[in-house]
Amino acid sequence: MNDTVLGPGTQLRFAKRTWTVVMLEGPCVKLIDADNSVATVLANFLFADPDFEVVGAPQRGVPPFGLLEELPEQVRERAYAWERHVREVETGCPVPGQDQVPRAEFDPAMRTMAEREEAKAAELTAAGQPASAVTVRRMRARYREQGLWGLVDGRAARRRSPVGRADERVVAAIEQALDAQRERSTGTLSRLRRAVGWILEDTHGAGAVKVPPASTFNRLVHALADRQGLLGTAAQRRRHSSRPAPPFTPTVALRPGELVMLDSTPLDVMVVLADGVVGKAELTIALDVATRSICATVLRPMGTGSVDAAILLAQMVTPMRMRPGWEDALAMSRSTIPYGRLVSLDARLEGAAARPVISPETVVVDQGRVFVSASFVAACDSLGVSVQPAPPANGPAKGHVERMFLTIGDRFSQYVAGYTGSDVTQRGSHVEDEACWTLPQIQDLLDEWLIADWQHRPHASLRHPLAPKLAVSPNEMWAALVGVTGYVPVLLSEEDYVELMPVKRLGINDYGIRFGYRTYDHEVLNPHRGRRSTAPDGMWEVHHNPYDPQQIWVRLPAGWEEVPWIHKERVSLPFTDFTWRHIRATVERRGDRDEHEQQLAQALDRLLRRAGNGEGTRRERTVAARASAAASLARPAPNQQEPPDPLTAPTLSYGLVGAFTPASLDAPDDEEFEDGWDEDEDPLGPSDDAGDDPAGDGQPSGRAAVPRPSRIYDARQEATQW
Repeated sequence: MNDTVLGPGTQLRFAKRTWTVVMLEGPCVKLIDADNSVATVLANFLFADPDFEVVGAPQRGVPPFGLLEELPEQVRERAYAWERHVREVETGCPVPGQDQVPRAEFDPAMRTMAEREEAKAAELTAAGQPASAVTVRRMRARYREQGLWGLVDGRAARRRSPVGRADERVVAAIEQALDAQRERSTGTLSRLRRAVGWILEDTHGAGAVKVPPASTFNRLVHALADRQGLLGTAAQRRRHSSRPAPPFTPTVALRPGELVMLDSTPLDVMVVLADGVVGKAELTIALDVATRSICATVLRPMGTGSVDAAILLAQMVTPMRMRPGWEDALAMSRSTIPYGRLVSLDARLEGAAARPVISPETVVVDQGRVFVSASFVAACDSLGVSVQPAPPANGPAKGHVERMFLTIGDRFSQYVAGYTGSDVTQRGSHVEDEACWTLPQIQDLLDEWLIADWQHRPHASLRHPLAPKLAVSPNEMWAALVGVTGYVPVLLSEEDYVELMPVKRLGINDYGIRFGYRTYDHEVLNPHRGRRSTAPDGMWEVHHNPYDPQQIWVRLPAGWEEVPWIHKERVSLPFTDFTWRHIRATVERRGDRDEHEQQLAQALDRLLRRAGNGEGTRRERTVAARASAAASLARPAPNQQEPPDPLTAPTLSYGLVGAFTPASLDAPDDEEFEDGWDEDEDPLGPSDDAGDDPAGDGQPSGRAAVPRPSRIYDARQEATQW
């Protein structure tokens, strides 16, 4: 094995061209190429070029010691033995670097190479390892070209295919069948085997390629599909396919509010919406990555809207008040938060609970329509918050908030009456009968747990900046970081709360403002009827609350003006946009637009009244209950001191018309949950007393007037709470 020598006449590759060495002069090498171009290059620069190579020189590299270690021990020992034999044939000494006297039959000074090869072959044959001189010569050549790896038995080093010697046509058919069932419902291997047989018949003809026996086929399928997300249940395959390709970059935030993750998920608890109707709720949270603090939570009936996400932003910058009945230890003044210094900057912290007030700089959201809606983006823009959408189906991009949902399920939800488990396979029997908490009560319990447990529990991934080995709680982490980053209070006015609501661009006509089959009108619109605004599209900016459609806010030149719904007095109970859409889908239009809107208002009022009295179908009661539940969360009764105990209180009232008792939770077993109305039922309800209003007070005759509850969302009251 001679090293490559660079001399006159040597051809080499340099700078993506082929050169011939003309002369060596000190440290310089003079080169000439096929076009007779001459170049003089320093030898060190020449050797350092990544394209440099000597044409025709044997390519030697470092033996792959890692691959050698994977081989069986006997295979490695055989390769090491051949290395000693080859070295002895070529140099006379089996181990280089030692003062050894070559044996006579392998002494290069006394024997030719051919003689030494013959002697080594004879020695190996006598030792029980038959070999010829040709074999010795071949091993010398392999050692010269590949080093020690060239002496390894190729049969032992051959990479084995996971499918062995299976027919390539069968393998291709299995892969095609596995790929075709990615989106299909869960099936068995026998179904897959039949599908492979059909593919082979269509591709190669009937009987040309046989499907392997069931046992062989199953082993082949597992070899191809295990850990590839191609087998298992449909849910397991969907989870695997939704995972983004690694590697995953850790999310790092160094100051409070630098990165806040928002997300929604169904809460694993059955709740009492209203009037005995039981259903699921949806939880939306905001998690600060730097401190792992839960900045805000919103619990709503299923179907979170953009207004919920916007209210979440407002909650983050507003201190949480101590609730009646909470322990004094939950107050911010009793926590590790530097309360004395903070209250001097923000008087609102007086009497606040021990939850950090964090102003978000960037919020990470998923591709849900709520978080990418124009309303939510506008709300973030009004607060100076940057919106960063996560890539589609990329759980690790917001892994912190996803993990927090699991923690809420493990440490909170499973201890609450009505716990359902994370999916139907984990649900117990008669879970609906266990539900006894209303939505406001669950919200209150969740807030108390977050402050009492989560905010004070040390987190393994939170380390004090000055003591990396010390795990701290979210409150302790915020206390450590707020001293460095500072605290600036964000005060929201009445106009700020209105700004956070969903936006529409509408015109002001002679009849007022109309959208969603509702007409809003007030005398403040008189100077602007039929006129274009100063905006490029000529439309006026209108903000509305889906949880309280009884009024809207219009931005006029003088500022925000509240405009009521013209049929506001006809509907005495709280309702939401969801309830209104249900009425629109069930009431047939029988007149002009004004008459139709009046009929919708009357049908809505009768629906809410029937549901409040426990009458009507289960679908009707559920629609009304969702409206009442949303109202109860946004505006509890003014005299409410603390949530009553549902097991002892005879009735519960959260600012709703009507009440429920634990006995009313039992619905008839034979009543199905309907997607629509009964065919035999008039959507407008009983005809008696319909539309009769002799007193002119908006209340149908023959029924007692029901006091109107407080507004579901009152921006003025929200702004003056602190």
